[in-house]
Amino acid sequence: MNDLVLQRLRDAFGPAIEGASEFRGELTVVVSKERIVDVCRFLKEQPDLRFDLLADLCGIDMYTPIRRFGVIYNLLSIGRKHRIRLKTFCEEQDPTVPSVTGVWRTANWHERETFDMFGIQFAGHPDLRRMYMPEAFEHHPLRKDFPLMGIPGSLPLPKK
Repeated sequence: MNDLVLQRLRDAFGPAIEGASEFRGELTVVVSKERIVDVCRFLKEQPDLRFDLLADLCGIDMYTPIRRFGVIYNLLSIGRKHRIRLKTFCEEQDPTVPSVTGVWRTANWHERETFDMFGIQFAGHPDLRRMYMPEAFEHHPLRKDFPLMGIPGSLPLPKK
């Protein structure tokens, strides 16, 4: 099935499919951020693929000079009992990726959490606001440059 999925993606999206690898039977495909929504919609709507569940979406901080931030999408085809992982990357200067909430509504919470913890913006998201941290908090705790012990005085803590 992995070979079929990868070939269908390469046929449909050409250079937007930037790479692929397989580990323990699971396919990972790197997609250009400009086409991530199209690729997700294609994987969901093609009758012979039907990746109908966005099981998870999370951010990563590679802490590299280029392509610092990434978003990982774990998709599941319930009927075919098959998984695929998509990855897309963005730059530190413009940490923006298109929202896939129009493909899977469940992406709403996943994208909000990723925004809150990594600072990755999701263009077109219907309600992109923080989930855990206060709105006025200027930092993103899961970035690799965030201090392990936090930033003293940046967040009021409850009294003992």
